[in-house]
Amino acid sequence: MLEKRKLTETTTVNIVREVRNEAPGIGAYKLFIMLKELYAEKMVGRDKFYALLHFHHLMLKPQRKRHTTNSNHHYHKYKNMIKNFIPTAPNELWVADITYIETKDGVCYLHLITDAFTHEIIGWTLSDTLMATNTILALEQAIKQAGNSNLSKLIHHSDRGSQYCCNAYVELLNSISATISMTEDYKPTDNAIAERVNGIIKQEWLYRMDRPENLKDARKLLNRIINFYNNKRPHMSNNMKTPAEMRMLFR
Repeated sequence: MLEKRKLTETTTVNIVREVRNEAPGIGAYKLFIMLKELYAEKMVGRDKFYALLHFHHLMLKPQRKRHTTNSNHHYHKYKNMIKNFIPTAPNELWVADITYIETKDGVCYLHLITDAFTHEIIGWTLSDTLMATNTILALEQAIKQAGNSNLSKLIHHSDRGSQYCCNAYVELLNSISATISMTEDYKPTDNAIAERVNGIIKQEWLYRMDRPENLKDARKLLNRIINFYNNKRPHMSNNMKTPAEMRMLFR
């Protein structure tokens, strides 16, 4: 959590810089909400805060975007079960995806599972291969994080990549009685929440940093990023609560 101190212009700028050290791409509105929560009525208005960021060259510049998984395989492909589905609580819909992470040593692969209601990253692993064993590790982590929660109403949604269609992954989902759902039209909007999480990690952090040296360094970096994302970064879709705060509302 942010440490409360006497609010001055210098303090405000210093706090923004401290947060940006942890989250280089966090936007002005989220910074405003974080400071507003800390200082309440003493905090300046949004327009004045934005002007302060402009003056100190702390407004973000737009960043570029980029693109994994092969659906050309013999495994069974499942139907899209989440069209018009809106989760109303944690553990009703998990979305899974794999994305590239570049290091100076080469490309790594981030296997992610996100709870679509809280937007919390509940399972992840970073590996140097696209093998399904790594994707399964992320799923096992998500299941462990769910604890004693009943997952029989859970829908697991992903693309049609072989990692998600392979026997071992499907068997693990069947073991918790989850419904399996997959994209059908090969459009990013078919797995929008997973794509959005990928974008946040890259555009708010990775594209604004030097590449990590290797897989080991990238894992340490991702651990810090995901911790901040889950526990400190407010989300508009959560009414500016963090993913962890949303989950705790349902405990």
